[in-house]
Amino acid sequence: MNGLKTAILLGLLSGLVLLIGQLMGGRSGLILGLGIAIAMNVGSYWASDKIALKMAQAEPVTPEQAPDLYEIVERLAAVAKQPMPRLYVSPSPQPNAFATGRSPKHAAVCVNRGLIPLLTKDEMEGVLAHELSHVYNRDILIGTIAATLASVVTFAARMGFYFGGRSRQNGVGVIGSLLMVFLAPIAATIIQLAITRSRETAADASGAMLCQKPLALANALLKLQGRNNELLARNQLQASPAETSPSFASLYISAPFNGQFVNKLFSTHPDTDTRVENLKSIARQMGVAQ
Repeated sequence: MNGLKTAILLGLLSGLVLLIGQLMGGRSGLILGLGIAIAMNVGSYWASDKIALKMAQAEPVTPEQAPDLYEIVERLAAVAKQPMPRLYVSPSPQPNAFATGRSPKHAAVCVNRGLIPLLTKDEMEGVLAHELSHVYNRDILIGTIAATLASVVTFAARMGFYFGGRSRQNGVGVIGSLLMVFLAPIAATIIQLAITRSRETAADASGAMLCQKPLALANALLKLQGRNNELLARNQLQASPAETSPSFASLYISAPFNGQFVNKLFSTHPDTDTRVENLKSIARQMGVAQ
């Protein structure tokens, strides 16, 4: 169901890109919008791991430097019959983790230093299984496409307003163009974030199945929520650029700082209580519920 939902949402987002291009520039605008989307997708997807790791200020670690993390990741990759990803540690004190890379062969998992003392070994295994699931589910590709299409919608709407003489011929008019400048990016953002939330739910489920410890993952999410709520009130100077940028919030297992909002439409992640209940339901199905 999450896969079907993601496909529908990506279709809506792609359709919005083409509609903006058609309204603002006719056939040539449509082709231009499609060309920009493809070019940006390819570039972002190919360099996704390098960009994310640099923004997180992450450094590679060896098995000798992080034996426990290596042992968990190596075992989970073996269970999934996938290559061992590169392992990084970010100096950030905020407890969090993310995965990136265009495929399992080019994957990297990054753990914030603040996460390591907070979780038990089982809880850490749940978190890393969730992150590896993002790689195996090709969520980095899906997220890149969604973010790029949303960016193209915003760009096309704004450029169309200032330079889109074709839009006036199509009956859109100045007022219609002005409305599109504001409404189209909002619609694109809502769809993009809905895709992100659906992929988080899917990664929770597949991660729980991979490690066979859904309750450990649920406990980790609750710890992360409590700890991150404390950090919201503190100085964010020690946070990495990736954590303070809304563009990277969806990468993390738990929304850092401003990644969660009261309005669920604009949240990068499902609320923690919903995620925990889903994991408890999976635990009951697996016969491991407490």
